[in-house]
Amino acid sequence: MNATVFLGGGRITGALLAGLRLAGYQGPILVHDRNPHKLRALKHEHHIEVEPDLRHAVEQANFLIIAVRPDSVAEVLAQVRRALASCGAEKKSARKPLVACSLAAGIPFSNLQSKLPVRWARAMPSPVARSGRGLTAVTFERGFPQSAQRLVHQFFAHVGPVLEIPERKFDAFMVTFSPSHGYHALAALAKAAQKLGLDRKTAFAAAAHAFADGVASWRETGESLDALLREAATPGGIAATVMNTMNAAGHARMVERGLRAGSARARKNAKL
Repeated sequence: MNATVFLGGGRITGALLAGLRLAGYQGPILVHDRNPHKLRALKHEHHIEVEPDLRHAVEQANFLIIAVRPDSVAEVLAQVRRALASCGAEKKSARKPLVACSLAAGIPFSNLQSKLPVRWARAMPSPVARSGRGLTAVTFERGFPQSAQRLVHQFFAHVGPVLEIPERKFDAFMVTFSPSHGYHALAALAKAAQKLGLDRKTAFAAAAHAFADGVASWRETGESLDALLREAATPGGIAATVMNTMNAAGHARMVERGLRAGSARARKNAKL
């Protein structure tokens, strides 16, 4: 079986599987994880094949997705390398060249290639993929074949738009695109509204409109952000007062500080 094989059955794998199922994806998918409880849960929820034995999983892969935590990548790739080496010469000559894609944050091509010398792509999909509204960044090492690039693009396009960006910009994209920004801001705004006297349901309705509907309007109308800010926040008005107070308190500086801290963490991952 020439399958898409996930090594790692964690949250991002579950999100991608949900999005693929929603999109009606029909290609063969196999998931390996060392935790049998995860495999049973994924098989029950997404109706995909699972394989507790890593070697057997790798033998069936033509598209291998590394979906483990950064600190586990080296160990997993060593296991994959041994699994590939243990394949007989007949199997090696019969199979297509392996295409591998790492979802591990911060681990560069140089590290991946040193651990497992195959054709590498990197992808950074969003957990929002489960709803089909995900956004995935992809990047390819030099010499990555066009046919393999199409395979990677087409696979992730099932769960939302795909952006190809250079590897040197990958960390900046990663710390910026996370839906955690929206969830975190939504929770903070709703919590502040409750302190002003709104009940929880009304507070979240108001906060969700502020973020989701406002951003959706910006995307759909094509209006400039400056124009929409002027429309929503009349000088001297209430919305402008709120915005100016947040800016004076260092809102923009704190956002930048957070992104820089995330980028620093990604650089630490590169040393694993």
